[in-house]
Amino acid sequence: MDLEGLAMHMMDLGASEDEIRELLADLVEIWKRDWSRDEIMEFVDAVLDEVRYVRRAHSIDGGIGDILRPPESGVSMGEMGVGSRGEGDFFVHELLTELAAEASENALISPEERDDAGAVRVDREEVILVSAVDGMHSRLSEFPFLAGFHATRAAMRDVLVNGARPRGLLVDLHLADDGDVGRLFDFTAGVTAVGAATGVPILAGSTLRVGGDMVHGRRLVAGVACVGTARPDDLTPRRNAKPGDLIVLTEGAGGGTVSTTAIYHGYYDVVEETLNVDFVRAVNALRKEKLLSKVDAMTDITNGGIRGDAAEISETAGVRLVFNEEAIRSLVNDRVLEMLDELGIDYLGLSLDMLMVIAPEDVAERCVEVLDGAGVRADIVGRVEEGSGVFLERDGEKIELDVKFREAAYTKVKRVIGEEHPEDFEEMKERVKRAYEEAERKLKLVLELLEESG
Repeated sequence: MDLEGLAMHMMDLGASEDEIRELLADLVEIWKRDWSRDEIMEFVDAVLDEVRYVRRAHSIDGGIGDILRPPESGVSMGEMGVGSRGEGDFFVHELLTELAAEASENALISPEERDDAGAVRVDREEVILVSAVDGMHSRLSEFPFLAGFHATRAAMRDVLVNGARPRGLLVDLHLADDGDVGRLFDFTAGVTAVGAATGVPILAGSTLRVGGDMVHGRRLVAGVACVGTARPDDLTPRRNAKPGDLIVLTEGAGGGTVSTTAIYHGYYDVVEETLNVDFVRAVNALRKEKLLSKVDAMTDITNGGIRGDAAEISETAGVRLVFNEEAIRSLVNDRVLEMLDELGIDYLGLSLDMLMVIAPEDVAERCVEVLDGAGVRADIVGRVEEGSGVFLERDGEKIELDVKFREAAYTKVKRVIGEEHPEDFEEMKERVKRAYEEAERKLKLVLELLEESG
């Protein structure tokens, strides 16, 4: 319950101060049952006073006002599908990476490439620093251990699929004002479970409240970062995929997304299928056999499923990817696939946490042998060709596999929201682009100020 945001929203709608005051008081009383009405009203008046200063700061023209006032696109996160791993999300992330490019000059793998992790050379040594960060699944707030486990595994996997050895973990943990402190321990235990099982220590962390005193409730919001090191020859960025390569996939049982699907549909036993660290065994087996330097590219199937990740590889590397559907389907964990089929959820549009290896034919075949020997099911499921786009071979036909506006709807709430492409999507993109340009102008302004000062 964001009191500051609600107050500002009602002011924007023209509500009277008395109306806003009473509504906020009633909402605060829901969570602060031990506060007297006088204490509640004193708190609400303080909230409204601070909100007035925010609105005043946003209205300042020129000077510091240009820095204080955020750009407004008029398009909300939900409307744009940000975080939903589809077309709208990819568009916004493309702009975010362009904005980050100002500080990416020395990166070997930069955010612009939309790879799983970024990489930079450490001084002039033959050591590459690789890092990745993943936020917890938003619907796992009521299940902190799972949230911590899967966010950690995702960040570590992103480092691994870029050919690096994970060296340390960093945790950023935010729990709302009324959240039970025990949830901090539960989340951290989930992080530690992955770290302890793989020999990767937690190096640092931060623990704060969501929105400080302004947000009431028990919502948990957290992220985990992983830092690793690699040799230059072992880097496997997406851009290196090339025509003639074959595509290898490992078995996927999913992570946070599949756990969420299972919990919110009552398939609780499926959650256990996601609790593994198979990806560590998989990449370590390839490293042990010195195959990483022979692999062209690696990734994991997370961003909107195969639909999303394959589309990003196609765009980044300038190639066409062709998959055999029967081969892919056979590598989805049996229990997970059974659940998805029963619920009518498109497994091609869902994060399944498979490891994808793209390599020349002889290397790909050797990878399958090594992975099978390590106890990780794997198979060749497709090929890379000249051209663009992503295609699926099904029943003798080649079908183009498009990116949806959102990932496959895997909860009832997501089905209510829908997966439909907005009719005014192009107009929305233009408005978002204008907001990006305003932020870019602010960035350049502050950089000029910093140069002048010194």
